[in-house]
Parts: sequence; C-alpha cells; structure tokens
Amino acid sequence: MALKTRLREFRARDNLTQEELARLVGVRRETIVHLEKGDYNPSLKLAVDIARVFDATVETLFSFTDD
Repeated sequence: MALKTRLREFRARDNLTQEELARLVGVRRETIVHLEKGDYNPSLKLAVDIARVFDATVETLFSFTDD
C-alpha cells in the first residue's frame, strides 16, 4: 500500500509554504516534504493537526492506494 496525500494541493489553495505548514503543526519542513512525497506515514495526531489547519478531514488529505 502506498500513501497518497493532497497536502501540496491544499497548501497551494491556502498559499502556505512547507515551512509555514510545518511550523503550524510543530514539525520540521523535511517532515512535510516526506509526507508530500508519500515517503512517510504520519502519526494520527499529526494527520489530525494537519487536517485542522486545512479545515478538512484526515480522509480528504490522506489515503492509501494498492501499489
């Protein structure tokens, strides 16, 4: 299973940089980079924190594909 995220799309919509999003959720920018590439599975807390920033559900932002 591969992680698919819509973080880049939502960041662009809200005009946020990776650094700004990282600061808002209390992680390093590199974590956001890895999330956007699908190289890192977020903890439930991080996924919820990110969803709150975008006023979205976790399911809207993150999904798994059969790869």
